[in-house]
Amino acid sequence: MSHETTDSRESAAPDRRAGAGERERATATLGTLLWAQAKKRLLLMYRYPLNTLSGLAMTFIFFGMVFFGGRAVAGQALTDSLGGIIVGYFLWSMALGAFSGVARSVTKESEWGTLEQLYMSPFGYGRVMIAGVVVGLVESLAWGGATLAFMLAVTGKALHLPVATVAVLTVFAIAPAVGLGFFFGGLALLYKRVENVFNVMQFVLVGLIAAPTVGVVWVRLLPITQGSYLLTRSMREGLRLWELPAAELGLLVGAAVVYFLLGYGAFQWMAGRARRRGLMGHY
Repeated sequence: MSHETTDSRESAAPDRRAGAGERERATATLGTLLWAQAKKRLLLMYRYPLNTLSGLAMTFIFFGMVFFGGRAVAGQALTDSLGGIIVGYFLWSMALGAFSGVARSVTKESEWGTLEQLYMSPFGYGRVMIAGVVVGLVESLAWGGATLAFMLAVTGKALHLPVATVAVLTVFAIAPAVGLGFFFGGLALLYKRVENVFNVMQFVLVGLIAAPTVGVVWVRLLPITQGSYLLTRSMREGLRLWELPAAELGLLVGAAVVYFLLGYGAFQWMAGRARRRGLMGHY
């Protein structure tokens, strides 16, 4: 009897150690996954510095053309709407980065031939993509902060900057852009060459951010528009998160979650379709 009890304890001990080891490995690898995505992104920026710096420089130059060109053509009109232009450009640069970061990463992984390898990850490709999105959002916020500082320095315009409120509103505002990135990333898996659609989306994002929201309720249901509206109010009037109407915040969060999930669901469906048709790595 005593031998049976001892044997059962000895046999259960390795199982407990294995279970604890699995839990530790799962916790460690989740952090490792995020770190790997961040390290990959940093290495790409470091290895291709001209591409990294030219992208930021083009953002600055394009705003300079809008500001100085607009001031020469319509000085007072530009001055009156300068606050809205700065907030809109700030949001557009980050939304474009979030959208293109997701959509183009799918295309690049497929072209590099690493897409199938990512599908063999123990996390699954979905979690790998989500980790990439988290890193991409941090990167977009960093670039957006640099762009905002440049715009305020060039124009001399003063805006309210409640940092925590701006950060939260920005994340929820660009979440629909991430969902759109997933959707077009899925289209890229099926139809491959869709770069022209990506280019068109730059102007679509401008239209969504600049869409009139006052008195037109249905417009706020479109992607990004509600975030643009609340971000503009916060930065112009200095409103904190708790000073904004709860219904307005609820609409912002609801639109962000719905568009993100719709885009992610569409991507998973199209990726499954591409796998069944053997199109994942074919270019």
